[in-house]
Amino acid sequence: MASVLEMTREEFEELVAEGLDRIPPELTRLMDNVAVFVEDEPDGDAPDLLGLYEGTPLTERGEWYAGVLPDRITIYRGPTLRMCRTREEVVAEVEVTVVHEVAHHFGIDDARLHALGYG
Repeated sequence: MASVLEMTREEFEELVAEGLDRIPPELTRLMDNVAVFVEDEPDGDAPDLLGLYEGTPLTERGEWYAGVLPDRITIYRGPTLRMCRTREEVVAEVEVTVVHEVAHHFGIDDARLHALGYG
């Protein structure tokens, strides 16, 4: 079995923050009612899940959208470290995952993300 790359939770959280910082300011200004979290492992049936967006995309919000809990973007440390062999791979994968999940917040679906290279 291949060894898992070692990286502290704090180091991984910093990479997620850096990934968010790379999103252009004109887009981050449009993000609304969304929180980003780092968890060690995903729940349930998807042990290889790198990230998850839970909420109502901006494109689907209407007049009814008020007083709701924030959307949630979760980036998973364990699966990312297991799939990457080097720190550089982790940096790149975290950035792609962050962009992918933020794009869901903007209403962009998986098919379009794959076409753009953010599979």
